[in-house]
Amino acid sequence: MREFIVEADGGSRGNPGPAGYGAVVLDAATGEALTEAAEYIGVATNNVAEYRGLLAGLRAAHALDPSARVHVRMDSKLVIEQMSGRWKIKHPDMKPLAAEARSVYPPDQVTYEWIPRERNKHADRLANEAMDAGAKGRQWSPSRSGAALTEDRAVGAASESAAAAGSRAAGAAPVPEEAAPPSEQRPESPGEGRPSSSGGETVSERRVTSAPGWSAAPDLGAPATLVLLRHGETPLTPQKRFSGSGGTDPSLSAAGREQAHRVAEALARRGTIQAIVASPLARTRETAEIVAARLNLDVTLDDGLRETDFGAWEGLTFGEVRERHPDDLDAWLADPEAHPTGGGESFAETATRIAATRDKLVAAHAGRTVLLVTHVTPIKTFVRLALGAPPTSLFRMELSAASLSAVAYYADGNASVRLFNDTSHLRP
Repeated sequence: MREFIVEADGGSRGNPGPAGYGAVVLDAATGEALTEAAEYIGVATNNVAEYRGLLAGLRAAHALDPSARVHVRMDSKLVIEQMSGRWKIKHPDMKPLAAEARSVYPPDQVTYEWIPRERNKHADRLANEAMDAGAKGRQWSPSRSGAALTEDRAVGAASESAAAAGSRAAGAAPVPEEAAPPSEQRPESPGEGRPSSSGGETVSERRVTSAPGWSAAPDLGAPATLVLLRHGETPLTPQKRFSGSGGTDPSLSAAGREQAHRVAEALARRGTIQAIVASPLARTRETAEIVAARLNLDVTLDDGLRETDFGAWEGLTFGEVRERHPDDLDAWLADPEAHPTGGGESFAETATRIAATRDKLVAAHAGRTVLLVTHVTPIKTFVRLALGAPPTSLFRMELSAASLSAVAYYADGNASVRLFNDTSHLRP
């Protein structure tokens, strides 16, 4: 049976702050680096970033060989102890990530080992390279990566593997002597996480894995295509009132039902939709059911697709919020971590939820075209993450009721925005 070593790491510049991860899959017998993964996950904590790195590493290993045995090595004591079952997972942001990680391989195929930071340089540097590139508005590229193992390290890993003679927790291979550049050095900090010492602008989540250039890229097969449908109008839509997941949960208006029938006909003519997943709110369920009836498909509900909870602003217009809660509104417009008055959900929290939902749906529907019936903020967030745009871009997108957008996700982790705010099917 083939054996892999997964080394993973994650970091946040601010904790929470702009965050990213790195992961590498090594051949356990030779120490050869088989594939790498790196991603921006926007504003998040160190712990979330580390879990995302673990998940990416396991998925990359699974793509190489789903029957392999995997030995995970990380310098996060928290992740290793929790995934080994010795510590409980209490934080709500980490529970679903840990559950996803456990679902990649059967539990008896994966073992975990804590290693010190200096023995996890490859994944550490990948995470920092990803964050550095994103802070400059560029996509992390494996062609520019300095994280690859040197020949000496590969030889050392092979020697250590032979000396281990079957011990899958034998320890990490030697690492190159040179230290990471200052921008890549991340000192330990108190508590469970560790922020990087270098700053950077807020960047968006991006799923990026190692791949050759366009000219040499292999055939990645059909992408998972998420067609994003905003629900039809409700009585609140023409009045431009905040209508999230914490309000009155309005149903479609007569105009909204007509819009849903029109988009159903348009999708039927295209004939590409293979599954339908919807937010559990009334307006999205009703829109999805109208489309599903026309396409002869079932509707699956996913709570990850719900609209942002706008707290005390639910049912109010923008002007009314400006009049009643000016300071809270200014903070909300300036900071993705800010919450609406009375609690609710920040844009950063929405982005974390949408990124996790995206990863789950893309993995479940590889090579298929899936209709997601959802809301303004989730759709804008899907598009923002695919483009690697900053959180402020949410305020620069117009998204009409019953509009269609689409993002394709390829096997190497790259995304392509195919369509945005198409309303041609609503015209007479």
